[in-house]
Amino acid sequence: MKDYDQYEVRKYVIGGLVLLSAFIVIIKLFVIQVVDKSYQLSASNNVLRYIPQYPARGLIFDRNHKLIVSNEAAYDLMVIPSQVTAFDTTEFCNILGVTTEEVENGIRKAADYSELKASVLVKQLSARTYARFSEKMFKFPGFYVQPRTIRYYNYFVAPHMLGYVGEVTESIIKKDPYYNMGDYIGVSGIEKTYEKVLRGEKGVNIYLVDVHNRIKGAYKNGRYDTAAVVGKNLVASFDKDLQEYGEYLMHNKVGSIVAIEPATGEVLCMVSSPGYNPSLLVGRDRTKYFPALIKDTLKPLFNRAVMASYPPGSTFKVVNALIGLQERVIFPSSTYGCAPGYYAPGVYVGCHIHRTPLNLKGAIQNSCNAYFCHVFRNILDNPHYPSIYQSFESWRHYLESFGLGHRLGIDLPNELSGFLPDTSYYDRYYHKNGWSSLTLISMAIGQGELGLTPLQMANLAATIANRGYFYTPHVVKAIEGNLTIDPAFRLKHKVAVDSSNFRIVIDGMDLVVNGEPGTGSTARIARIDGIRVCGKTGTAQNPHGKDHSIFMAFAPKDNPKIAVSVYVENGGFGSTYAAPIASLIIEKYLRGKITRKWLEERMRNTDLIHGLQKK
Repeated sequence: MKDYDQYEVRKYVIGGLVLLSAFIVIIKLFVIQVVDKSYQLSASNNVLRYIPQYPARGLIFDRNHKLIVSNEAAYDLMVIPSQVTAFDTTEFCNILGVTTEEVENGIRKAADYSELKASVLVKQLSARTYARFSEKMFKFPGFYVQPRTIRYYNYFVAPHMLGYVGEVTESIIKKDPYYNMGDYIGVSGIEKTYEKVLRGEKGVNIYLVDVHNRIKGAYKNGRYDTAAVVGKNLVASFDKDLQEYGEYLMHNKVGSIVAIEPATGEVLCMVSSPGYNPSLLVGRDRTKYFPALIKDTLKPLFNRAVMASYPPGSTFKVVNALIGLQERVIFPSSTYGCAPGYYAPGVYVGCHIHRTPLNLKGAIQNSCNAYFCHVFRNILDNPHYPSIYQSFESWRHYLESFGLGHRLGIDLPNELSGFLPDTSYYDRYYHKNGWSSLTLISMAIGQGELGLTPLQMANLAATIANRGYFYTPHVVKAIEGNLTIDPAFRLKHKVAVDSSNFRIVIDGMDLVVNGEPGTGSTARIARIDGIRVCGKTGTAQNPHGKDHSIFMAFAPKDNPKIAVSVYVENGGFGSTYAAPIASLIIEKYLRGKITRKWLEERMRNTDLIHGLQKK
């Protein structure tokens, strides 16, 4: 009886184990077939080929709707290693303009990746090369061509604003699943900032393939194919003709020009010199030219307009004047003498010879260093504040309200903030309570630790033109489909100085350009008959060579249409190169033509890079 009970128990245990195993198998099959899609995907990948359809990038127009950047057809030559048979490599290479080594290495790498899947062998064939190859493609089984578009430049202007397109990296693919290896993305300029608007959306065509990965037809008659969505067009803010002219004037010079429309903050031109031909970074030629541009010691890829920081020099005097007026430590009638220069215990700041004493307008007109040393010390030694720490922070707050010391927020990548020191900076160098207004006296005339970008300088000119406010500078005016640009570009930024204080400073800037001969005007060369230009010269000390030539201006004086800053590295006095170039830019924009051909020719023919002046 016991033996019977033992066998009976075993029967139930074995039966239970069989049922449990069957249940586990059923659950696993359910998971594989219904829940887990990976096996289905793997099976689909064995019989389906997904060929992406690349959209054309959006077009870019200038503010007058001239087409600047468009697209042209290009073709990637694909290879499926398992389908390649013996072929005439000499003929193949001659058609494509590649070497035998490149082809052999490319096929080997493709085979290492997958014998059955397609890989890119030669990128971005031109339409002409594709036409030649397509006639003889039947001789080369295992190869096919995949179309795409590449950028085409109708005008070789504004490379730093427009930017360029390059192949995605692995890090980009990890961050954004939209991109796959071999895709292209905006790398700099507008192309980068507005990448998601310009790129459009990829489509896909799905094909049935056999065990050898050969296409047998469209899957489900194309029911699941998706069409590519073309990118949206952009209207840039810059004027093509003005941009072209600025680049013409800056030929053989190092520096930048930035021009802004004060009423909107739209950038009218942005020149960084030396520049480069944007078409060099398109197609297969990019691999040849990009390394050369990177190695060039003049840094043609570097956008000096937003990425370089310079001392503002005497252009900064007008800011100290405005702060002094707001703080009521000077008045339009305040008068100071010049010896020539400013003297204080252990300190001397030199100045050029001019009539003396001067009131505020005369000091701006003559760019008197001594006058603005007095102004600066009045601001920092103001008895209204308990210590220099409070007065310095108040002074710094004014500067920040003008957009100095921080990024303005332009819609271009890699904008620099410039440099505006704080009290902790001086404490590190001179210890707590170890510095005074005399210690910082060089900032009275825009020297010392101050650093401004050319964009910030142009925005400063626009702020003065507007009598106390500015709009964030931007390089895109409109997006196709009535899409609005960033609302931040419509926001008015008011500075911490009352608008009533700007009149006297603007009158002084008027005299800088339009003062009578012999009255000390530092930029009479910038005068334009019939256009009232207001400006301020600057000469920034350069420890590495000749001083930098600086000028900022706006015009007309009433209802200004353009504000501009010009930096010419190693150009000497502001009136030598920066002021004439700014004046020509203003005349070109407001009149569309140049009447002072002699000045234009002098600026164009001056070579500051090679140390020559062409005759």
